[in-house]
Amino acid sequence: MRAGGGRVVFTVVGCAIALCLISPLLAVVLDAQHAGWHEVRTVLFRARSYSLLADTVALSATVAVGAAVIGTAAALAIERSGVPLRRLWSVLLVLPMAMPDFVVGFSWHSLLPTMNPLLAATAIMVLSTYPLVFLPVSAALRRSDSALEEVARGLGLGPVATFARVTIPAVRGAVAGGTLLAVLTVISEYGAFEAVRYHTLTTEIFTEFQFDPAAAAALSVPLLVLGLLFIGLDMAIPRRQAALQVGSRTEVRGRSRWRAVPVTVLFTVLVGLGVAAPVGVLVYWMRQSQHTTLPAVATLSVATESTFGYCAMGGLGVVLLAVPVAVLAVRYPSRWSTAVSVGAYITRALPGVIVALSLVYLAINYLTPVYETPYLVVAAYVILFFPLGLVCVQATVAQLPPQLIEVAHSLGRGNLYVFARITLPLIGPGLIAGFCMVFVTATTELTTTLLLAPLGVETLATQFWAFQTESSYGAAAPYALVIVVVSVIPGALLGLWFDRGPRVHRAPSTEVGGPEGAREEVLSR
Repeated sequence: MRAGGGRVVFTVVGCAIALCLISPLLAVVLDAQHAGWHEVRTVLFRARSYSLLADTVALSATVAVGAAVIGTAAALAIERSGVPLRRLWSVLLVLPMAMPDFVVGFSWHSLLPTMNPLLAATAIMVLSTYPLVFLPVSAALRRSDSALEEVARGLGLGPVATFARVTIPAVRGAVAGGTLLAVLTVISEYGAFEAVRYHTLTTEIFTEFQFDPAAAAALSVPLLVLGLLFIGLDMAIPRRQAALQVGSRTEVRGRSRWRAVPVTVLFTVLVGLGVAAPVGVLVYWMRQSQHTTLPAVATLSVATESTFGYCAMGGLGVVLLAVPVAVLAVRYPSRWSTAVSVGAYITRALPGVIVALSLVYLAINYLTPVYETPYLVVAAYVILFFPLGLVCVQATVAQLPPQLIEVAHSLGRGNLYVFARITLPLIGPGLIAGFCMVFVTATTELTTTLLLAPLGVETLATQFWAFQTESSYGAAAPYALVIVVVSVIPGALLGLWFDRGPRVHRAPSTEVGGPEGAREEVLSR
């Protein structure tokens, strides 16, 4: 496919995907228009709204720094330090993202009821969002050439200088994208903040929606503006295409064994606070009593099956749609690709209730056959979690050497062959990471599923919510524990995928650095 033709095709497909993703904004526009500008101005310019905006920004900033630092440090430790039991840690470090935020919030409030709300909210969100940085950075490090770092050290650069001048530029895009997702997750979170009594724009939107939908729609406007601002800051960060290592992993040399000790301690603290503490509270609930007068709509097995099906379909839909958007953004930068990227990321800033109500509106008025069907739930998952998959896919597409594609076409290979034999294997880690991120995050989704799931269908999260709202914590605990167990599946797949292949040293001549190296790589395939 010629460059011009490829640009047109990817632009059309990317714009169509972006329009579908931003369809939930319809509900915000319609409700705000129905309320009138007087109502909007009254709600937006009151002192309470200013206070909520300040609290939301303060929390977002602290979580962004915490998630970026911890996620990047964990990825570097996994991929570069030679820490023992790295396969196990690769799985365990993802699990905090699978813990339902409302469960974690209640657990922390139970353990430390007098904890400062801002501190509690920050700790909960950092622990649950650092995997959003850890996974894409790990994917970028795995596909980047660690030999460049060895060369930098051989030239006399210290560890700090090597990290700043070589490592960070190679993974800067992945760090920025993961941090953006963490911030967008914060500004759309509800359950955890309600549990620790920290109020943001989103918690106020949920409260107002029960009594005054017009006020809720008005408050959604600054939330969307805030999301656009964060996306703009992310787009202002310069990216650099890192050198790609194709083939076996480079063996990490020269690492002292004592460095594994602080790394292991760091990992233990993260997993302990993010997983062990909430699980301990759940076990405590189970040991107290599982008696309840509320009948279970879905048994553990049925709820697990529904959860697995919805999350798997949502994850698959996200990675399939993320590929053309990522290619458009990386290979064909333009105003159109920028608009598509903004439309894709802004969905992460939307509260789940807005997405659900918008889909209900569209289904009732225009898509009646899909109303109250599983397809609507899957569509909501794709809209809500699309940025999670896009970050991982875009990070690996950005590292795909264009020389390989050009040489393959010069050898007479068709587009399908090039995609199947060259592009797909190289962006595979990003696809797997994106699927896992969507799957794990979707297992904890609550509000959208409550509104859109067909009658009589329950997931693990909704059945847990049904029991815990009736204070039947013992009966609710098993459903939350199964969520953690289910999350191990994508985490294990992620760790095994990244650890495939032997660790051997590569000679410099085998690196993809020019047309001849690219030509040899294509011919070897």
